[in-house]
Amino acid sequence: MYVSHLKVRNWRNFPRIDVDLQKRQFLVGPNASGKSNLMDVFRFLRDIAKVEGGGLQKAVVERGGMTKIRNLAARRDPDIAIEVRFSDPVNGRETWRYELGLKQQARGNRHTLITYERASRDGTAILDRPNEDDQEDLVRLTQTYLEQIAANRAFRDIARFFQSITYHHLAPPLLRHADLIGGRTLEGDPYGQDFLEKIAREHERTRRARLSRIEQVLKVAVPRLEQLEFIRDQETGRPHLQALYAHWRPRAGIQREDQFSDGTLRLIGMLWALLDGDSLLMLEEPELSLHTGMVNRLAALIQRIQRNSGRQVLISTHSAALLSDPDIDQEEILLLKPVPEGSEAEVTGNVRDALLLLERDTSEDRSSLERTQADNLNQLNLFE
Repeated sequence: MYVSHLKVRNWRNFPRIDVDLQKRQFLVGPNASGKSNLMDVFRFLRDIAKVEGGGLQKAVVERGGMTKIRNLAARRDPDIAIEVRFSDPVNGRETWRYELGLKQQARGNRHTLITYERASRDGTAILDRPNEDDQEDLVRLTQTYLEQIAANRAFRDIARFFQSITYHHLAPPLLRHADLIGGRTLEGDPYGQDFLEKIAREHERTRRARLSRIEQVLKVAVPRLEQLEFIRDQETGRPHLQALYAHWRPRAGIQREDQFSDGTLRLIGMLWALLDGDSLLMLEEPELSLHTGMVNRLAALIQRIQRNSGRQVLISTHSAALLSDPDIDQEEILLLKPVPEGSEAEVTGNVRDALLLLERDTSEDRSSLERTQADNLNQLNLFE
């Protein structure tokens, strides 16, 4: 299943959101228009539902409390409301729906309280809170059923979907210098500090298959790269990615990940994320550090991988080059526009409307960029 509709009230800089979502959705808007905040709706639900615990109260505290989450313009109706609808990827028919309303406790320890929690399947209600037990013990309203294994059995498909949501925004310095930086890795490792360990934990057969597919792209996108492989340091046992580049001396062109360019590392990380799972994936500005020639083909590459994995992808972007793909449908562009009391989200009817909102300077010297791109990037159209 995939998320086919999102309805939100009073979330961060959004007074309201009420939009359909496609299997591939581009979030476009000026700086500070709320692209990351919109994605955080799904990260919030993931943090509530995740298996290792934490739940609603921790998810709220990690975001600075209700006062930081709630839209500043929320006055008469200050509660937060989130509604997510799911559909069948084959026929588009709605299957599941989950709704959650939240408010802050008026007095005492100021916990976040559930005003309502609902779940339905094929139009039939499965959960409707608060129920009689909640009315007798209001402390129960500090926890969702979504986070309770004993309580979410009837709608566990929703809980599992939220648990497996991935946010990806690999930061090359954190990966390249993970041993030197050390310290705490954020849950879910969104910035790739533990990326190599994640690859190492994957089953060997699956790891080889994924790296083989990634190698196909790198051979086209990265000049002179001939081979990508996973190895372990013989002395320390630490995992590494190793690439072989064409060189006049045999085996002289070997590099490890700490020698890879930022663009190569980000491309590897993005491709691995696309191949790793079938739940919602959120990509934050995947065009960063990539050559414009590669960015021009990024949307098509993502779509080709989706055909095999079935994975829904939300993509925030400032790149006109990424949106230049003629096969992007108008329903796939979600415009985020500043309004007096925050931002609003709407599906655009024209890709040009999205490009007009981009603040990024697009006056690059295209002729010089074309001279520096790989000669055979058009081969990416054949990637499966």
